[in-house]
Amino acid sequence: EERYSRAVKNMEFDRQLGPYTLMEYRNWRQLSSFLTKDIIEKFEPIGGEITVACESRLVDDFPKSAMERALHEQSMTSKFRRSDVKSVQKGCYFTPIPRIVKHKGISGQELTSLNLDKTHLLERLLAAECGGNEDRLLGELQFAFVAFLMGQSLEAFLQWKSLVSLLLGCSEAPFRTRTQLFTKFIKAIYYQLRYGFQKEHKGNSGMESTPLLDDSWFSDDSFLYRLCKDFFSLVDDTPVVDGDLLTWTRKLKELLENTLGWSFQNRNYADGLPYEEDDESAAKAS
Repeated sequence: EERYSRAVKNMEFDRQLGPYTLMEYRNWRQLSSFLTKDIIEKFEPIGGEITVACESRLVDDFPKSAMERALHEQSMTSKFRRSDVKSVQKGCYFTPIPRIVKHKGISGQELTSLNLDKTHLLERLLAAECGGNEDRLLGELQFAFVAFLMGQSLEAFLQWKSLVSLLLGCSEAPFRTRTQLFTKFIKAIYYQLRYGFQKEHKGNSGMESTPLLDDSWFSDDSFLYRLCKDFFSLVDDTPVVDGDLLTWTRKLKELLENTLGWSFQNRNYADGLPYEEDDESAAKAS
């Protein structure tokens, strides 16, 4: 042990190491700010291997959107897929999130309300699965995104989608009970999408490849567009919004508009006419 300590102090191992890209380190810090050893151990498959080889069965259990079909086709043709793998459960141990809230003993109106505003489901999930720890839920969000983007895991994408749909489907929690959670959540997916939409560089040639995320993300009929549009409208329509939440929501909105060309139209309730933010700025300037 003393010999190894002396070697480290004398930098004897350094000549065997390659240069570390500081920009990638910064990206990784932003993508994994809520990831801990305990979270990784909780969700990773037995053996720690995340592979697409055993994930083809998942497509039958979820709605087949254009994006999900593209991801499935990509996984089926992946160089990491092995035909000799036995059909043994090797998936991640993600938290089950129901797409539809079912509750006995309540009226149809109350049930509809629970499905329109997922705040009740979020609170139940935080209490039952996270011990009330909001950061654990965000850690799972980041684990799923990294496993999807870097491990080509369709299962991880579906979990990431479920978590994003749950949180963006809340109407009360962002402004009353879980403001800090939603500020951290919007910040987390901002960094995820910014990293996913950036172009990679090939070596020293400076040539750019396609963005890390598939082109199906760019469609304005994707689930992400619909969820974000509803959430942005909710923020715009709320009289009092926390300053940090508002700041990061605007940053996310600008990212999607500038990167994907998406348009999130607001509504002027004074005259019932739609307007864009530029029009509002122009009116204030005049």
